[in-house]
Amino acid sequence: MPELPEVETTKKSLEPLLNHAVTNVHVYQPKLRYMMPNDLDSLVGFCLDKLERRAKYLLLHFYHETDNSRKVLMVHLGMSGSLQQHPINDELEPRKHDHLIICFGDIALHYHDPRRFGIILWADNDDHIDDKDNARDRFLNHLGVEPLDETFNAAYLYGHIQRRGKKSKPITKPIKTLIMDQAVVVGVGNIYAAESLFLSGIHPAKPANQLDEIQIEQLVNHIKNILAKAIEKGGSTLRDFTVGNGKTGYFQQTLLAYGNHGKPCTICGTILENQKIGGRASVYCPNCQPI
Repeated sequence: MPELPEVETTKKSLEPLLNHAVTNVHVYQPKLRYMMPNDLDSLVGFCLDKLERRAKYLLLHFYHETDNSRKVLMVHLGMSGSLQQHPINDELEPRKHDHLIICFGDIALHYHDPRRFGIILWADNDDHIDDKDNARDRFLNHLGVEPLDETFNAAYLYGHIQRRGKKSKPITKPIKTLIMDQAVVVGVGNIYAAESLFLSGIHPAKPANQLDEIQIEQLVNHIKNILAKAIEKGGSTLRDFTVGNGKTGYFQQTLLAYGNHGKPCTICGTILENQKIGGRASVYCPNCQPI
């Protein structure tokens, strides 16, 4: 599944399309996780003027010069989705699993998704959700802080765990489960949680309330550094994730824990073990990350 670095990399890859007008829209398969809006062709004549990422969602902001009207398209890549740009030849030929193509002059933006578990909806005026909720309210407004923002820091995470100012008891769930909770902090997927905990020397199953402030600060710093490095390297290419013109990221080549079950720890040589936590594989070093 594309994680935060892959989505951020996708956002950056779309920057060449900024200030370009939509010239055509082709919907080939509208049924994804939810039905696509039936009026996506209304984007014709609108210019792409802003790109935004919130957690793993992309927000494509469009405006129309004639009447200053605006539209915001929300995209989630699901399990296997990608947005890829291809030059338009004499005929616009969709590839297998291309479900939507938005044309910007001589460039075609393809939404490609073999599993069709992605989401493409209007962010603020969608009529294609069963309960008729506003899509922004339903998918975005409950999300936690962004991990690369200043609001995500040791004081925030430690205070959340200890529930400072609240009558509730401190949080005892596994620390890996907590940092993957999108209501706490967004975008720390399984890959980056495993790597951050490994570098912090923290067992993924350790109850969150048993970590002291120094450990929390180390963990927060590693989360930030890991995500920043992953973005710099174009994300982690696992399975069929690609961006832009089909290029792949290569952060996966630097992974120390994730996917390395049964291999020696790069720090101490102990064989890495695997434990399921919250239904997710969690690779760790029993020596460097004691419970």
